[in-house]
Amino acid sequence: MSKRTNRVQVAHGEPPQPVGEIVLEADGRRQASVFRYAVEWLDNPERFAIAPSMPLGESPFYESGSRTSPRNALPGPVSDSSPDSWGRGLIRKARSGDLTELDYLLAVDDLARLGSLRYFDEDGTPLARSYPPIPRLNELRELRDLASAAGMGVEMTASDRDRLLGSAGSLGGTRPKASVRDENGELAIAKFTSENDTMPIERAEVATLKLARAAGIDAALAQLELKDSNRPVALIKRFDRRRGERISYLSAQSFLGAGAATGGFYTDIADGLRAHASDLRQQMDELFRRILFTILVSNTDDHLKNHGLLHVGGGQWMLSPAFDINPQPYRRRQLETGISDLSGNVASIEAAVEASPFFGVARDTATGALSRMVSTIDEGWRAHCLAAGMTAEEIKRYQPAFDHEESRVARRITARSH
Repeated sequence: MSKRTNRVQVAHGEPPQPVGEIVLEADGRRQASVFRYAVEWLDNPERFAIAPSMPLGESPFYESGSRTSPRNALPGPVSDSSPDSWGRGLIRKARSGDLTELDYLLAVDDLARLGSLRYFDEDGTPLARSYPPIPRLNELRELRDLASAAGMGVEMTASDRDRLLGSAGSLGGTRPKASVRDENGELAIAKFTSENDTMPIERAEVATLKLARAAGIDAALAQLELKDSNRPVALIKRFDRRRGERISYLSAQSFLGAGAATGGFYTDIADGLRAHASDLRQQMDELFRRILFTILVSNTDDHLKNHGLLHVGGGQWMLSPAFDINPQPYRRRQLETGISDLSGNVASIEAAVEASPFFGVARDTATGALSRMVSTIDEGWRAHCLAAGMTAEEIKRYQPAFDHEESRVARRITARSH
């Protein structure tokens, strides 16, 4: 690849307000970018830093990527709105040649892009491909079949590929998914069953998100579509949209300015909330409850990209609804985001309770929350799985995710507190 230099204007919201400019250079071996806030944004009374690690001012912000970490070539808030594994795979099949991080970023449909950041050329023309309209629920079965064909490497027509690519957008993760409009015309994420699945993953995710809400977690709204088929679709309501407004979103990785999605701690998120949160007490309680729930349902995919924050105005942020909570009955119970550097990545209820002061939660409050949560899970996980259409055999296979040694530790801790 010969050296390429591209300039992109960054805007926020609808209608778009100028925020800054990205200049990316790529030469095949490395990619690097510089971001500067626009004078118009610095003078805008509604201005805010697009990430706490990128404070408002005239100073530039430099990022550099490598062959092994190419996405580090873009600033975190921008990278968050770029496609992940599933979308990038579709883009590679649709386009030839060496692709830069800007190529991936700008291949996303502007309407479906995650968060509030948008990208334009110097004349104000959107730098995003135009795709077919975002599908509606009545197109879900056909869209699911297209995603399945793409996953199996079936040759697709250009129109089918564009239809799938346009709906895939900047959604994260490795599993097949697409943006759709629900029965109210609002954006939602459709998560498809993969041909390689040996477990009812989408049914289990919807069941667990509903269980999380029952346990007092602010979890994303979820429901199953095509529930009676052998390939149901999990429909997760998008929380970065509100009555047509685009809400600024950051992954916890970008919120903390971390170089990787792994290696962080929940106490790091707590420290970030202390500096930038709206309604800090409520946010710290919520974060602590999520740690307990993550351990009790054996969710081992809690890396920093699977925690999100939403901008609520004035440079303040709040935790987004919890998402991507997937019980793992057979994986080693190890957290991707550790509780604190004292306990490392061990998925320990005892360590979580002992760490409660780091979250401003008193010990008796922590054990009370644990007591209510373990009771809700014990009494409700089977019913939620059954309501999601899981068979008795499938429920039995998932039992180790909900009833395990840490569950028993939780019961002992709460019994001693009474």
